[in-house]
Amino acid sequence: MLALPPGLDPDLLRSFVLIAEGASVTRAAQRVGRTQSAVSMQMRRLEELLGRPLLTRGPRGFALTPHGTWLLERARPWLNMHDEILASFRSAEVAGPVRLGSPDDYVMTWLPEILARFAESHPAVEIEVVCAPSTELLMRLEREELDLTIYSAGNERGQAGLPLWRGPLHWVGAAAHSVHRQMPLRLSLAQPSCIWRRAATAALDAAGLPWRMTYSSSSQMGTHAVVLAGLAVTVGLAGPLPAGLRVLGASDGLPPLPEFEIALAQGSDSPAARALERHIVESFRREEGGLPATAC
Repeated sequence: MLALPPGLDPDLLRSFVLIAEGASVTRAAQRVGRTQSAVSMQMRRLEELLGRPLLTRGPRGFALTPHGTWLLERARPWLNMHDEILASFRSAEVAGPVRLGSPDDYVMTWLPEILARFAESHPAVEIEVVCAPSTELLMRLEREELDLTIYSAGNERGQAGLPLWRGPLHWVGAAAHSVHRQMPLRLSLAQPSCIWRRAATAALDAAGLPWRMTYSSSSQMGTHAVVLAGLAVTVGLAGPLPAGLRVLGASDGLPPLPEFEIALAQGSDSPAARALERHIVESFRREEGGLPATAC
């Protein structure tokens, strides 16, 4: 009878994930508070335990083998569940209200899953979500009307918050219309202080393309409604997009847009707010485009 293999040590998987995400044993060792040789030994132990090579060294650091890629996809959610179980049982119950701000651009993309997982591990925390443009949310945070807020980096007036995610900005148009071929290009964007609006108009000016503002809205739903009607184009994330909209690019005659960053600013130091902050930072870190978590 074959003996059952020993269980997987979460510390081994955590070091493996950190190496895979940063392609570096050095950075992984710094994150877990171990020496490089100790982390390297962990990887040898993990590969011996599984009987397959997981990492290969290349000119740009470590790369995943096919077995390593398979393991990484499963190790991330497994570690998340492991950490949430420990946090739920080891820490004192966190309770109380938290007022979370977020632009509506991000609410449907990320918050449902993030808040659902947080509610499972912190059922006594009551979360109130406030949707508004980034500039307004940051002002509300200063007035202590919010406990923490997600916002588009570049809108802040004071100290920057914790970086969460970085990715490209895209032109978005109606799949059934060609308004993007008409000049001057008609735009449906947010208020003038919005970093997305500034990025879009700056890209058009740099490319020498004429434009005019057809519609201005404080919500993404408002800008999308005008675009769906075939009256303008807008900018936003690549997806998921509402039915009838599509990403536009160079083949559509539009200039490239810069990457942008999503950040998190905290105003309250209550246990509930701190718990939600840590959860949001860790959740974004696991997303494609997520930035390394910093101490919080």
